[in-house]
Amino acid sequence: MATPWGVGTLLLLLLASGEGAGPEKPRDFCQGLDIQDQYDPFYLNRTGECFARCLQLGNVSCNPEKLERYWLHYEFYLVEKNLEDKVDLPFVKALVQNFSTDTSEDLLFSLRPAQIPRQVMMGEDKPPDRVRLPRSFFASLPGSRSAVRLAISVLDIGAGDLFKGPQLRLEDGSSVLNNHMVGLSVGRTPVTGLPEPLEITFSHQRQPPNATLTCVFWDVNKGDWDSKGCSTELGAEGTVCHCDHLTFFALLLRPVLDRATVQVLTHISQAGCGVSMIFLAFTIVLYLTLRFSLQRFKSEDAPKIHVALSSSLFLLNLAFLVSVGSGSAGSRAACWIRGAIFHYFLLCTFTWMGLEAFHLYLLVIKVFNTYFGHYYLKLSLVGWGLPALMVIGTGSANSYGLYTIRDQENRTSLELCWFQKEPALYATVHGYFLITFLFGAVVLALVAWKLFTLTSVTAGKEQGQSWKAVLTILGLSSLVGVTWGLAVLTPLGLSTIYIFALFNSLQGVFIFCWFAILYLPGQISTPSSSGGTARLDQAPSVSHE
Repeated sequence: MATPWGVGTLLLLLLASGEGAGPEKPRDFCQGLDIQDQYDPFYLNRTGECFARCLQLGNVSCNPEKLERYWLHYEFYLVEKNLEDKVDLPFVKALVQNFSTDTSEDLLFSLRPAQIPRQVMMGEDKPPDRVRLPRSFFASLPGSRSAVRLAISVLDIGAGDLFKGPQLRLEDGSSVLNNHMVGLSVGRTPVTGLPEPLEITFSHQRQPPNATLTCVFWDVNKGDWDSKGCSTELGAEGTVCHCDHLTFFALLLRPVLDRATVQVLTHISQAGCGVSMIFLAFTIVLYLTLRFSLQRFKSEDAPKIHVALSSSLFLLNLAFLVSVGSGSAGSRAACWIRGAIFHYFLLCTFTWMGLEAFHLYLLVIKVFNTYFGHYYLKLSLVGWGLPALMVIGTGSANSYGLYTIRDQENRTSLELCWFQKEPALYATVHGYFLITFLFGAVVLALVAWKLFTLTSVTAGKEQGQSWKAVLTILGLSSLVGVTWGLAVLTPLGLSTIYIFALFNSLQGVFIFCWFAILYLPGQISTPSSSGGTARLDQAPSVSHE
């Protein structure tokens, strides 16, 4: 009888203890709790999942500092405690091997993606991704050892927050090439100041546009990337990093437009826009003066189109100066309005440049059957009305808002009210500009062909026709917006960005010079004196209003 009573009591006690303890709470490995020095496959796989789970905008609670420390110490573990010579996991590939310090050759290791690092023997082709340790490397290590245990690892850090640091966590365009880090370690002994640096080669197709490639290492003390002790050697098919210490390395892609560059470009644009506005105002005043003093100015369409372009460009420059000067000041509604106004006058400028090209096509290319009733009125409906419809459509999608440009240290370089949704920016600005620019470029090319053909025919009769044709093309190019086309060349480097900012902001000066050459009283009274430059724009009007 004692046995059943004892068993019943035991069951009762077990049930009671089970109710009190409850189910074990699942571990959150991304918090970095209880994972220190735990490097068996279970912990490695669970912690490796955090590379993808710890996203900046995700709902997973993460502790990047603890997780980064965990992986930095993993190389120490590989050298000091790991008994295996290879690690092959989805997010980390590693080679651990003993080497004699009395070596007379450089050591070369392959870092092929998705493969375990391996030593490349003499006679083999050099792999595109590789590490080279100079023969003097082992002799430079502290202490006297006959052999050294070396760990080489490739860590796939993914697109999450880990190993991003302050420079990369905010979306400023910076990134780690292929999200790969290369680690080298001989244990906890720090290795710095190598007399002959090691070489790490990262292969890539070509240097990305508007970005610089910089060799960096992970600074444990700062918790960020640093380039001290590393130099960058750019190549056609890859970049070689020369570093004088051991740690985790990567190739960092940074935008060309750092804080200082953005500020300089902003000052150039502001100065250029100010000068351009003055000359655009001169153009408008000159037109009004000639319109009231000369009867034929009231019926010609070409001067009206030039002034409409000048007006839209003047208002665009004014909107730009206001937007840059005010930055993010004011409410969201005020920022929305400033962005919409800036967008509207930009589209008006593009449209009137396209209409300049259309008018030029009728005057020079088509010539015959070019009568349109109320011609300028119809052009005005397109020039001012079409942009309004596009802005209304863009605004209804709530695409306007605060736009921020950040530098390499994630500090705000420039804030202005512009687009907050990229699809609308690409469709209504980039796409629309491309259409108007290509149309203007084609028309300008046809006009140039006609002018130089005419020049070759009349070369024996009149002197100086070639340079007049060149001046004519330069003047017309300011009307159809060739300076805006320099934006296509900006991926070539920083110098083209400066050229674009300078010449594009001075478009108003070029328009005034062209307008003055054509329409000053001296030119009007003697049109033949300006040769090809004046006669082209003084063709008969294409409408009668």
